[in-house]
Amino acid sequence: MQLTISPDNPLEWLALRANLVPIPLLHAQIMPVLAKAVLEAADKGVFEATSDAPQTLDNLTCSLNLNRKALGELMGLLTAMGYFTYRNELFSLTPMARRFMLKNDPMSVYGMMIFNNRVVWDWMNHLGDYLQTGQGIQYHDTLSANQWHYYQEAMAAATTTEAREFGRRAPVPKSATRMLDIGGSHGQHSVALCRKLPALTATILDLPQAIEQAAPLLAQQGMGNRIIHQPGNALNDDFGQNEFDIVLLSSLAHHFTSEQNQLVTQKVAQALRPGGVFIVNEFIRPQLGAKPDLVGSSTDLFYGLSSTAGNYSVKEIQHWQQLAGLTSHKVVRYRTIPGRAMVVAKK
Repeated sequence: MQLTISPDNPLEWLALRANLVPIPLLHAQIMPVLAKAVLEAADKGVFEATSDAPQTLDNLTCSLNLNRKALGELMGLLTAMGYFTYRNELFSLTPMARRFMLKNDPMSVYGMMIFNNRVVWDWMNHLGDYLQTGQGIQYHDTLSANQWHYYQEAMAAATTTEAREFGRRAPVPKSATRMLDIGGSHGQHSVALCRKLPALTATILDLPQAIEQAAPLLAQQGMGNRIIHQPGNALNDDFGQNEFDIVLLSSLAHHFTSEQNQLVTQKVAQALRPGGVFIVNEFIRPQLGAKPDLVGSSTDLFYGLSSTAGNYSVKEIQHWQQLAGLTSHKVVRYRTIPGRAMVVAKK
């Protein structure tokens, strides 16, 4: 699955083949506008305002208290992007927008839209500094309580689709009874496995600031004491000896240096029971010269900017696991999340 510029007719195909289309203009002028339009539409309540019934532009202008001309321009763009249809002067949500943009849909990414609009968008202004210094923002050290709230809502929203596939496809022992979810905050991966394996319980190790905002999200899952939070820090805390059948490190390796990831993996190896599995769940950095992967490459740059580290290749992750005495087991690539994979090792 790739994000590409594709022609709509033979003449456009010829123009692309002849290198007559100024693709950098599309990247630099059009795509930032597309992204910001979706973020602002979510933040201003445009999608929610059309959730119950199709709306005219005048109705939307009145209910949202926005400028009619500007809103009309936004709605035209969102229609061209496939979020709305327009018939008989009425804007209607498309099935895609209804599923992913409405707050209460189980697969909604609304939380990520708000976090990206209110917090992340400003981070991109630091990309030039990052390219000069190699020092990222390290945002975990600077988030306010309100921003931590946006962050946890975003992480939960970004994980909903993934967690469903994770629950179906993660290669874990069917007899597992204990799981450690490192940095799991909202707990959706733990929930997916606990619902699949009736005897399984999980402990989520995360920073106190994250738990404060994520605890209500986990409580909504109704898992009771089967999944609990434990305040801590993966870099400093001991994970115990022969304690767990499953250890998950999801969306955390990209915040750590290779040396830090090796340290964490060593502690994981000690904490695993014989036959237990260690799953590193991450966006994968594509090798230079390999098949283009915009998701893997863009998240690599973004995580470098935001945390200084970035994505890792499958071979690098497997190297940490092997040095810790674990055996490479499987690489499970997601079907619903491009560029993402579970890199699994066994004890």
